[in-house]
Amino acid sequence: MLMKKVLAFALIAVSLLAGCGEKKGEAPKVAFQSTDLTGASFAKDFALTDHTGKPRTMADFKGKVVVMFFGYTQCPDVCPTTMAEMTEVLKQLGPQADQVQVLFVTVDPERDTQKLLAEYVPAFDKRFIGLYGTPEQTAAVAKEFKVMYNKVPGSTKDGYTVDHTAASYVFDKEGKLRLLLRSGQGVAPAVHDLKLLLG
Repeated sequence: MLMKKVLAFALIAVSLLAGCGEKKGEAPKVAFQSTDLTGASFAKDFALTDHTGKPRTMADFKGKVVVMFFGYTQCPDVCPTTMAEMTEVLKQLGPQADQVQVLFVTVDPERDTQKLLAEYVPAFDKRFIGLYGTPEQTAAVAKEFKVMYNKVPGSTKDGYTVDHTAASYVFDKEGKLRLLLRSGQGVAPAVHDLKLLLG
């Protein structure tokens, strides 16, 4: 009798362990190639203006996978490289690319005017959107998104550079933070992961 109870308990324990980490009805955990940020409690929303002068929040892009990069138009290296890579990512996604929204948020609001963003951002892909705010709005969004940026003085007052976080955030169609695309990881992992989120 005792042995039957022990065996029954063991079977229950094994069946519980088999479902450990997955709630009933949930899909198995997705194997992303980028850093998985699913369940993160930051980067929930923003309030900025796009390069056409329209106020924007994350809710405007519901139904699309959003890739959000923080940079500035006079950035000499990582920004144009990242934007060019995202152009290639959209090319490789083919028709699915229309379900992806790339957002470029400037960390240099003093120099990156609406006009400059309107020239710079869509030059990579006409679907890309540039976002800007006041210095105070920029600081608030950077804090919410855990993005670091810092002016580095140059030889003239306006000749400075800006050190900044170089990774991109990816949000699913519900506007929830899912991934961190690391700078320099290349196009292939981003294409792979965006396809997973696009379903």
